[in-house]
Amino acid sequence: MTSLFASTEAVPCSKEPSDVSVDMPTLLTRFSVHLASRNYSPYTIEQRVIVASDFIAWAKSEDIDQAGDVTPDLIEAFRMRLFVHRKTNGQPLAVRTQTVRLVALRAFFRWLARERVIGTDPSASLELPRAERRLPRAILSQHEVEAILALPDIAKPLGLRDRAILETFYVTGMRRLELTRLCLRDVDHARQLILIRKGKGGKDRIVPTGERALAWLLAYRKIARPKLAGALETDRLFLTSRGTSLHPKKLTARVSAYISAAKLGKAGSCHLFRHAAATHMLENGADIRFIQAMLGHESLDTTRIYTHVSIGPLASVHARTHPAARFNEWDSTPPSA
Repeated sequence: MTSLFASTEAVPCSKEPSDVSVDMPTLLTRFSVHLASRNYSPYTIEQRVIVASDFIAWAKSEDIDQAGDVTPDLIEAFRMRLFVHRKTNGQPLAVRTQTVRLVALRAFFRWLARERVIGTDPSASLELPRAERRLPRAILSQHEVEAILALPDIAKPLGLRDRAILETFYVTGMRRLELTRLCLRDVDHARQLILIRKGKGGKDRIVPTGERALAWLLAYRKIARPKLAGALETDRLFLTSRGTSLHPKKLTARVSAYISAAKLGKAGSCHLFRHAAATHMLENGADIRFIQAMLGHESLDTTRIYTHVSIGPLASVHARTHPAARFNEWDSTPPSA
């Protein structure tokens, strides 16, 4: 048997696992190298290795420490573990989070089987949760966005940085990870464009940015960024107070704090600006295909969710055309309280 904490070297000419053991860190390193060779992003590689490590630790707690002893039933039990898990706030894991982790686990076991570490893939029959197509829980109005944008203390380097970040989120609708990866060379001030490198799915895209956001980006680059960078030389656009790259989770906490401080009664973080950008453009007459290109959606169906969120035009048409939208002179009126 092959221990979950010991692997085997691949033997292409044999269908059976080899008996040559290597330790678990080596196995995970090989898995990460395999993912890198397939051109997965460093973030995806890191997350898949974390999921594999989590499964191995959990399997050991279930007295399973042999890779060959992992069965479809054990994989299913892990799926149920994700389903019943509750976060510190008492909320369940989002269906998308569960799916991402299960996809990572399935990729790990497929690789183990392909490398002849195990004889068969126990995850082959794993069924993923049905995808949800939920409307965003909160959509910021244009007035609410402006209220949040006004909160950073622009007299301080971090405040000026944060204003530039919020403006960039709103004007481009880019994702959190995409923003943390931006480099100085990615902003084309002359053409008012930003290049997003290796967005979701590993694809590059170019998004327009308006003169207002560019003005804040330029102010940040000239005034705040040199103070944050100090003696460090880096091409990364947005920096921490130590001159290092922003971590996605730290960025989430920062943006969430501004949204909370605005006291709008709406919870969320970076993605709220993405939703707001798409919704406001749609309400102002933008073609949904242009919004799809800006957001980097592979499928137009994903973008169409904003046609359900953008209720303003529908409400206007409803008020003009539906006979029950207004009181008529012949209508009876409800009693007053």
